[in-house]
Amino acid sequence: MTPQDRSIGWLNSAGVRVTRQRLALAERLVGDGQERHVCAEDLHLQVSEDGAPVSLATVYNTLRAFCDAGLLREVRVDGQKSYFDTRLDDHAHYFLEDDGTIFDAPADAVCIADVKEAPDGTEIAKVDILIRLKSKG
Repeated sequence: MTPQDRSIGWLNSAGVRVTRQRLALAERLVGDGQERHVCAEDLHLQVSEDGAPVSLATVYNTLRAFCDAGLLREVRVDGQKSYFDTRLDDHAHYFLEDDGTIFDAPADAVCIADVKEAPDGTEIAKVDILIRLKSKG
């Protein structure tokens, strides 16, 4: 399967209309079939290097649309910085504060003993766990 075919299938699976700009972003996100974490700024730089004319605002809007469609998960590391994860199952993340790198934590990195019931009229949508790391010394 080509990166373009994989990307079109990914977009179609969620009913997202395929446009030139969405396809360029999708190819960078899932075209090679690998899971990844990206921030909007890095994705913008990557597609710009590929020669795709996409503004940073369009990247942000498209990532939001992909999240809304269930294609990506947003991982917020602070009030200003978000990463977008192509892996959709529940899992924890490591965040290296020294260089801003984020990656999946192994399944045995965290043990959640108990999650209480949500308050009346609400339900638990997901549990986000971000393990912040820094270099020793």
